[in-house]
Amino acid sequence: MESLMNTQLFLSIAIVAGIVFIAAVGVLLCRQFRINARRRERDMMDGFDFEYYCADLLAESGFIHVKVTRRSGDYGVDILAEKDGVTYAIQCKRYSGLVGIKAVQEAYAGRDYYDRMVGAVLTNQYFTKSAVQAARKLKILLWDRDYLQEMEKN
Repeated sequence: MESLMNTQLFLSIAIVAGIVFIAAVGVLLCRQFRINARRRERDMMDGFDFEYYCADLLAESGFIHVKVTRRSGDYGVDILAEKDGVTYAIQCKRYSGLVGIKAVQEAYAGRDYYDRMVGAVLTNQYFTKSAVQAARKLKILLWDRDYLQEMEKN
């Protein structure tokens, strides 16, 4: 009798463990599907939707006081945010090709206009050589496609 109860207990535990395992795998697969869908959609968004998408990613990545600026007259900055006591002015660029120096100049001007500590350009693509050189000189952070994908994983 005791052996039968032990067998039933073992089977019950095994069934529960199997259900938990299947549920965990399902959650992971759904999360990966959502991430992949977001990546595909990201490259098809218009600029306005991309700004809000980036704002959401920044908030999920630990930034606080994340605010999308108004569409016109934003002085070259799309998002204002803060992280670890550092204030940021962020220019978002959803492009199909390389991002050039103009985006760096906009982030530079916007950083000063909004009196922020750090200026950055966040894009779904990569930067031209001249943009990288200008960013170094003007002390603007360049957050490219790889950086964006790292944020999407979190």
